[in-house]
Amino acid sequence: MELTKKLNIPASFFYDKVMDSVLFDVRKATGKSITRKQLNNFEYVKVFSKSSRARIKIEEVIENQSYKFRTSTTKNDFVVHYQIKPIDDSSCEIHYTEQMTSHGLLQKLNDMVLGTILMYFKRRQFKKMLTMIEETY
Repeated sequence: MELTKKLNIPASFFYDKVMDSVLFDVRKATGKSITRKQLNNFEYVKVFSKSSRARIKIEEVIENQSYKFRTSTTKNDFVVHYQIKPIDDSSCEIHYTEQMTSHGLLQKLNDMVLGTILMYFKRRQFKKMLTMIEETY
């Protein structure tokens, strides 16, 4: 999925919201409170249920510009990248990409079929989330 959207909020405000969410997720999953400076290349395991867990690696953190992470499970790798481009002091453009690589032929077929069906809803939900962030400014 790839999406570009202009938001009427400063790039720094959007970046702060993303970082707050990331730090909260790290603390919830690991019990550790870390700083933004410690995020680059930070890895942790997140447990979703008894039988579902993922390794998360934060691959890129550039203040007010970029945030990229990889979620790896036994079934697939999922890479998310937020690129934040300031337009002026009160607006920015968000370029969001996510890529999934599935392991195994059956998993690839399953993800391809489900991914096509769910992409519409996922895109809509993501746009709604961006609007909600914008409205908190």
